[in-house]
Amino acid sequence: MGSIIDTLRKKVNGSLSNEKKVTVVFVLGGPGSGKGTQCAKIVQNFGYTHLSAGDLLRAEIKSGSENGTMIQNMIKEGKIVPSEVTVKLLQRAMQESDNNKFLIDGFPRNEENRAAFEEVTKIVPEFVLFFDCPEDEMEKRLLNRNQGRDDDNIDTIRKRFKVFLESSLPVVDYYSSKGRVRKIDAGKPAEEVFEAVKAVFTSTNEKAA
Repeated sequence: MGSIIDTLRKKVNGSLSNEKKVTVVFVLGGPGSGKGTQCAKIVQNFGYTHLSAGDLLRAEIKSGSENGTMIQNMIKEGKIVPSEVTVKLLQRAMQESDNNKFLIDGFPRNEENRAAFEEVTKIVPEFVLFFDCPEDEMEKRLLNRNQGRDDDNIDTIRKRFKVFLESSLPVVDYYSSKGRVRKIDAGKPAEEVFEAVKAVFTSTNEKAA
């Protein structure tokens, strides 16, 4: 077990170079809160690169690399992929990108992820964009959407809500205490939600200018 993690750490190596100054925004919200839709609009309007920790893990597995095979084996054995491994994949994606502004979607999922990200990358997020959406609205959206996802049934949905509340909300609370959370009322129609999102990013750009 130890050797798998050690090898993964060696494989996904390197730290973000000092000369590359990056801006990171964490995007958090419960399942069905509309994160994906809004991330696509932010990318289009504000020039960020969208990184999803889950997509990076899946891509690494699909690549058939030694690294990906190890990740797949850990998942098959029911083991949790160590935070540091996910962080290293995010870090590598940022290094390889020509961009310096990143939306990191659905991560950190818990306090351990958060601590590992800051420790490994030495980056503190500019802010956390938190899509706050009533549970009944998220439930309705997940049951209505036609993405053919096996996990969109009522029992699984409720379990996912519970995991989000127990694991991810402490991350939101942590950054909130640092004044780094921008809360969006995500229960409204997508266009209205984006108006609120736009206001957050416009104000951030003005401060940076």
